[in-house]
Amino acid sequence: MSSRLVGVGVGPGDPELVTVKGVNALRAADVVVVPVMDTLERGRAEATVLHYVPAEKVLRVVFALNERTDRARREAAWDAAGQRVAGLLGQDRTVAFATIGDPNVYSTFTYLAHTVTATVPGCAVETVPGITAMQDLAARSGAVLTEGTEPLTLVPVTAGSAVLRDALAGPGTVVAYKFGRQAAEVAEALRETGRLGDAVWGSALGLPEESIRPAADLGGTALPYLSTLIAPARRDGGRGGKL
Repeated sequence: MSSRLVGVGVGPGDPELVTVKGVNALRAADVVVVPVMDTLERGRAEATVLHYVPAEKVLRVVFALNERTDRARREAAWDAAGQRVAGLLGQDRTVAFATIGDPNVYSTFTYLAHTVTATVPGCAVETVPGITAMQDLAARSGAVLTEGTEPLTLVPVTAGSAVLRDALAGPGTVVAYKFGRQAAEVAEALRETGRLGDAVWGSALGLPEESIRPAADLGGTALPYLSTLIAPARRDGGRGGKL
């Protein structure tokens, strides 16, 4: 046996969307690490985890999640978090890292695992998939993500609105993550590409403050950072027409 690091996707916020395998992984771990900003406030991952494991088993690790401009500081924070987790790993010891959404989709787990594997030779790294925000928003809004041969494009708007415009100009459904601070630019891109009418956005999915609205309601006011947008593919209304 050896040490194990397991990235567990705990979904977008609704504790009922954690998979059975995810719950089992959290309960089987010796310690469950949750990422927090340097304010040390309870994050969404921790709030979800506490539905399934006792608080004394949960450890907060600062990840500087709100650092967007200083790359050196951001990477130093990733390394510090990785070193902290590496120190928890010992022979036959398992550490679970809980991350919102899925650990292989824009997750902090990727950065953490990079440092841990370099620090702890022989450490086994595994992941347990989680429900993503786009899946949850599709279910709650009734938006169909894909049909037939339609492609699906996922864009983090933190990469720039030009990337989103290019995706919207193409075929298929476009999903935009992390667009809240650039809501006005997103709305304009939807208008320019004729994709505004059917698009929908949501934030705080599964939480008391949940908001799901038509994209046509987007204004100039910034939204929560983790807002998600779905712009469905242009469809002619025929069933199976693109199979």
